[in-house]
Amino acid sequence: MRIGIFSFSGGPSLDEQLRLAVDAEEAGFDSFWIGHIFGHDALTLAALAALKTKRIELGTAVAQTYARHPFVMAQQALTIQAAAEGRFTLGIGPSHQVLVQGVWGIPYERVAKHVREYLSVLRPLLDQGNVAFSGEEYRVVGALQIPDRKPCPVLISALAPMMLRIAGELADGTLAVLTGPRTVAEHIVPRITSAAEEAGRPPPRVSVSLPVAVTDDVAAAREAAARLFELYGRLPNYRRVLDREGAAGPAEVAIVGNEADVERQIRAIASTGATDFGAWIFPVGEDARASVDRTWSLLKGLVGKV
Repeated sequence: MRIGIFSFSGGPSLDEQLRLAVDAEEAGFDSFWIGHIFGHDALTLAALAALKTKRIELGTAVAQTYARHPFVMAQQALTIQAAAEGRFTLGIGPSHQVLVQGVWGIPYERVAKHVREYLSVLRPLLDQGNVAFSGEEYRVVGALQIPDRKPCPVLISALAPMMLRIAGELADGTLAVLTGPRTVAEHIVPRITSAAEEAGRPPPRVSVSLPVAVTDDVAAAREAAARLFELYGRLPNYRRVLDREGAAGPAEVAIVGNEADVERQIRAIASTGATDFGAWIFPVGEDARASVDRTWSLLKGLVGKV
């Protein structure tokens, strides 16, 4: 299982974000995932990080579909892929009603249909450079003029059965956020793998992202996770997988404990069939820097070994 670092685009400065990408590469991590909500634009950050790194995979987790027309998304993704010389993975998703409809004022309806049509426009542009598609939401005919175009892998934030089928049929895998090991093993992996097999596609990537903290004070870590990630537990898309796992909230699926405990929990994720792990490193206790350093060190030591 490949191990990467998950970075939120909100909070740190631009320089701090790019420094973290460089640090992740120098530490030997396999990937660096950039979130996108209210902070810096994740696609722009990925393009800038591509110019400062040489080896590490760069990915968005995720860029929202409703915010960008699929033609524009393809242009941006292929531009980043050229800058990254083939190291970029486009992670996209429909986001949540509270953002799309509540903040942007865009109707959040028939979401699976929207994603299927979005991919039906996006994938041909990424893979062949042209598209001719006529659907209910998108009617697009056109071609890109990008001479150094390199096909770009696409992962989608698929958690529900219908979305997992779409991911298996049309994407290269899924980004499973706040999804515990039992749910990954019994729900995510079987459904997306079956859909990919039926569509004649290669085995899909399953990238699991969870909060991680190495600490001797497990209770304090759970309290910190409950406070930091409380909002996610109220979003319906995440609530469904938390309920499937039997977790009251994000704190219960967070990976916390001393070095041995955290390693054991990460190996449990690997045993589910997950191909990738994105760590949301979060601070714990009065000496927050020490807990972050311990977490970073342990994760670094697990690269290539799980």
